[in-house]
Amino acid sequence: MKRGIILMNLGSPDSTSVKDVRRYLNEFLMDERVIDMSYLGRLLLVRGIIVPFRAPKSAKAYASIWTDEGSPLIVLTKQLQAALQEQVAEPVAIAMRYGNPSPKQAYDELLRREPGLEEVILVPMYPHYAMSSYETAVEYAKEQHLKGGYTFKLDIVPPYYNEPHYLETLAESIRPFLEQEYDHILFSYHGVPERHIHKGDITGSHCLKVANCCEVNSPAHKQCYRHQCVFTTKKMAEYLQLPEGKWSFSFQSRLGRDPWLQPYTAVRFEEMPKEGIKKLLVVCPAFVSDCLETLEEIAEEGKEEFLHAGGETFTMIPCLNVHPMWVKTLVGYVNG
Repeated sequence: MKRGIILMNLGSPDSTSVKDVRRYLNEFLMDERVIDMSYLGRLLLVRGIIVPFRAPKSAKAYASIWTDEGSPLIVLTKQLQAALQEQVAEPVAIAMRYGNPSPKQAYDELLRREPGLEEVILVPMYPHYAMSSYETAVEYAKEQHLKGGYTFKLDIVPPYYNEPHYLETLAESIRPFLEQEYDHILFSYHGVPERHIHKGDITGSHCLKVANCCEVNSPAHKQCYRHQCVFTTKKMAEYLQLPEGKWSFSFQSRLGRDPWLQPYTAVRFEEMPKEGIKKLLVVCPAFVSDCLETLEEIAEEGKEEFLHAGGETFTMIPCLNVHPMWVKTLVGYVNG
């Protein structure tokens, strides 16, 4: 069978200009799986309030992490593409949920490289299932596949938050940083509104409703972002033999006033020094490629908040990026 592979990530503005950032934010925030309200309400909120105020600030934030080659997320995804291509015979392309390149561009590239293409394996760069990340990426890729009238089959890699090879790879990427002196390691995941957790509960009666809902077995866990983040965190503590009390998890990137998953990372940065945590390690397992949310929000802004609150040392552990074990794990996913 003639196959192709697509690595699909979140996306990035084309440049750090306010115009390009505004265009990107409009596409991102108008996604009904990100801000889940009526189209008119979303339109008024996004284009009338959020984007006009946020675009200049976001452009400045992007400029602080931009490289000579461009957006770190795009650059790292391309590097991963090249590393994977060295290990597999099938052509590998990349796609983004927002911005460029689109899934259609990736499909067309694979068809140029492999005429008669029969199957495309889509690998979402999201270990955990969330409506605003994994689900929207997959549905967008499926939509463009259908709209384009492509005849090849689309095969999608499921979330891998609990897959042993992914967990082993994540643990090995963290392990070298545990050799330094530290008081605590914080696992910071991208946050989502609590209403997204309720909407994703296929039972309608479990998530955030049952005591210790993430620990009580339920079919809801298949699509429960919080459960999957908790699972990954606990597996890391087990794999790395982290002492009880020296690790915890939190959620970052809150937007708006509605309740989001807690505890909030920014709040924990302010609280930890008062609790005697002076030397902090931070890892962001919801991301496999370093991006604005890790490089600027955590490594720059988060570090400043923690040190200002009385912390002494702050180390952000890089995402998997192009870690050799991660490349090997991906080979297993596309060949499995």
